[in-house]
Amino acid sequence: MFCPKCGNPDQTPESYCRQCGIFLPDLSKPVRTETPPETHFRANIVLSSMTIVACTTLSILLWTMLAFRPDTPTLIYVTAGLLFAMAIWHIQTLYRTLQLRKHFKKTKATRELGAAPDAETGRLLDEADMSNVVPASVTEYTTKHLSETKVRSS
Repeated sequence: MFCPKCGNPDQTPESYCRQCGIFLPDLSKPVRTETPPETHFRANIVLSSMTIVACTTLSILLWTMLAFRPDTPTLIYVTAGLLFAMAIWHIQTLYRTLQLRKHFKKTKATRELGAAPDAETGRLLDEADMSNVVPASVTEYTTKHLSETKVRSS
């Protein structure tokens, strides 16, 4: 293996160069693969569901056991309200995750069939008219002429 920085030969992978000190990774090892979205969806669904159940249960327990007693501190009401708000927040998160998973499944099925998701746009747009396209640069055609002519110096 050669060092990519200094070019020193006979280097061992997963070590440092003996000449310049740069780290030399082992390029023969496979690169870590990306986690598919389905795994993330499953994890989000499970975690959101668990959070909804826990927050709702704790909120109901606080309200039924400690609420409306004369000696109940206000912090109990605030905590029960926050737990209920967290449950509502995770319900909407779960709903959006389910919608996103449905969208990914539909997009994946469309890709597997070989059709592009926006195949209709080809029928809606007119063909491009390339007859009167202006060149990108004014000097585009003059550089050829400059290389062909010889410049005389006096």
